[in-house]
Amino acid sequence: MENHIFMENSYNGHLCIVFALEHYNPLNMIRALGENGISPVYISVKRRYEVATKSKYISELHRVDSVEKGYRLLMEQYGYLAEETGKKPYIVFSDDKSVGYFDLHYDEWKDKFITYNAGCNGRINEFMDKYEIQQCAKRHGFNVLDSYVISKEDELPENLWYPIITKDISPNSGSWKFDVYICQNEQELKEAILKIESPLIMIQHFVDKQNEMALEGYCINNGKEMQIITQMKWKYLIQGYYSPYHDVCMFTDKEMEKKLKAMFEEIGFEGVFEVEFLIDKDGTFYFMETNFRASAWNPTCKFAGMPLPYLWIKGMENGCIDPADRKEFEPFTSMSEVIDYGKRVEGGMCSLAEWLRDFKDAKCVYIYDKEDRGPWDEVIKNWENFK
Repeated sequence: MENHIFMENSYNGHLCIVFALEHYNPLNMIRALGENGISPVYISVKRRYEVATKSKYISELHRVDSVEKGYRLLMEQYGYLAEETGKKPYIVFSDDKSVGYFDLHYDEWKDKFITYNAGCNGRINEFMDKYEIQQCAKRHGFNVLDSYVISKEDELPENLWYPIITKDISPNSGSWKFDVYICQNEQELKEAILKIESPLIMIQHFVDKQNEMALEGYCINNGKEMQIITQMKWKYLIQGYYSPYHDVCMFTDKEMEKKLKAMFEEIGFEGVFEVEFLIDKDGTFYFMETNFRASAWNPTCKFAGMPLPYLWIKGMENGCIDPADRKEFEPFTSMSEVIDYGKRVEGGMCSLAEWLRDFKDAKCVYIYDKEDRGPWDEVIKNWENFK
């Protein structure tokens, strides 16, 4: 355990904890709390690099080797606080592994902590399944692409419509983006299935997309109240990967908002979320998936004047979403600068001078922060590891 600086580490007497796989995603959760006067405890699950651990806003830092070890540490060192103080600590997440693990242990921690949940053991995991969440979206009136779930040993369904894209059925199975293949025919699909790590695979009709859209927001009261804070579309597309450079604006589609709220209410979800849509060449939106945690794009909310984890904690504490927390903002660009540099400058898509102009013009960047320089200095020092 390391002490960094002393600040208030709680909201209304409730200790605030960020629990995550080490990444720049939790860094921006930490900053969103720190800039609002809360210096959280950070339980960091080690990876090949460090970035969030270097933030000046952390009050206490724990490095652990796995989510399981982090969970045990949490229960041992902070599990008594609810009974002793009458105030359950809040926990925020930014990765699927942590969310999935805590969801499976809901009954163990529900009287000790307040964090993302759907009211019973395993319910979030049920909807982390890409097929199940798409069926839920379909029930609520969204367009979804034709999909099948198969095991590696199954015969292929008949009358498949190529091209086909393969995906892990859950973010916690297989090899995430590395199990994504675009297959033009049956032979390519069979070859892809041999390479895929996940035991269950979702195969889906592949659409040549015009763009993608992501929404960042949160729910309280078992999904009965929801706020969508930012809407993002990609400035350029990368096949089989996410784009690190975005146009960000307010979300104004009331019909889509109504459908999403109904989905989260059916699930009973309380927590931070990100929802993704594909936009095809004729402008049709297809629901793709929900992440039941902050995505890497969460700093867009802070730059829009609505810090995501802070507003979720505030809403949970007050029992309602404060209308004053629904703010208007002008459109801006956001850039995950290290990944964007790798894709565009090192990948030969633009010159360094062009990239530097875009970097300077981006209102929201993900690691560089002149008020919290430690993470950026660490990235520069360990550039190859970080990429």
